[in-house]
Amino acid sequence: MPASYSPSDLAALGRTWVAAWNARDLEGVLALYAEDTEMTSDLIPKLGFDASGTVRGKTDLRAYWSKALALVPELHFTLIDTFVSPDSVVVFYENERGKRICEYLRLDAAGKIRQGSANHLAH
Repeated sequence: MPASYSPSDLAALGRTWVAAWNARDLEGVLALYAEDTEMTSDLIPKLGFDASGTVRGKTDLRAYWSKALALVPELHFTLIDTFVSPDSVVVFYENERGKRICEYLRLDAAGKIRQGSANHLAH
């Protein structure tokens, strides 16, 4: 059975996640993730990474996000809200281009993000 976290701890994780991105602190963001994490996004193949849209492990995640950060020097997230379950948080935010995004972050038993998914509005 997965660990259960308090809603306030999960909401705090969401705020920490946004703050680390806004500081452009890639290592700070990665510190929130498990070594065997998986991240899924429609942007992954667009940036030349796995065609499945999923990167696996911190090493590949670091490479993907390093490339993405270099392409978006004005990156900024404005937190709109957080949604929680016993072992996950959805961070709902607006990016620097005014796009609204939901980031699903599921934690492992150690409190690290084991699974993430960036969810963008369908057009």
